[in-house]
Amino acid sequence: MTETPAARQLAAAAVDLFYRQGAKATTVREITQACGLTAGSLYNHFVSKEELLYTVVRDMHLGLEREVERAQSAAPDPTGQLIAIVRVYVDQHARHRKSSRVANVEYTLLNAERRAEIVDIRRRLRDRLTSVLLAGQATGAFDLGGDAFDGADRSTATLVATAILDMCVHVSAWFHEGRPLSTAELQERYVLLALRMAGS
Repeated sequence: MTETPAARQLAAAAVDLFYRQGAKATTVREITQACGLTAGSLYNHFVSKEELLYTVVRDMHLGLEREVERAQSAAPDPTGQLIAIVRVYVDQHARHRKSSRVANVEYTLLNAERRAEIVDIRRRLRDRLTSVLLAGQATGAFDLGGDAFDGADRSTATLVATAILDMCVHVSAWFHEGRPLSTAELQERYVLLALRMAGS
């Protein structure tokens, strides 16, 4: 994204409109009007509405990946890493509800190349948690299924990782701070759920 105040203003307005009515139904004119700008001013910063959507979606995913990497690197073992990743996911999807929801729903509207880039980031995040779960299984910290899944292989760990992350991602669909939980309280509830899902 062009790092100018106007570009950031356009992105913020787009997120609000995409969240409320979907990217497909949102016009360039609506985005620029929300900023008090002329319709043509968007093209000084973005080639198209699709590029604006891509920028919002990419920035949210890359920001989440950076936060996950940072939190995981500070944790000493698989249990701590699982806790750290869940806390980041819940925090990001609770505090940045609109941009998270837009990023997780509207990325499917991107062109094939851009959509593939986003899918790759999402896959990296899932695979990171899968590796944490497998490491925890190897040390005995986690039990990913036992007889029910005929042993805990990578496909089982991937299934558990996907379920945990999907649970956290959907916080953005319903959560409001203080009704009835704070973000910190929600993080702790989700950590407990994730640990149970991992067989801790």
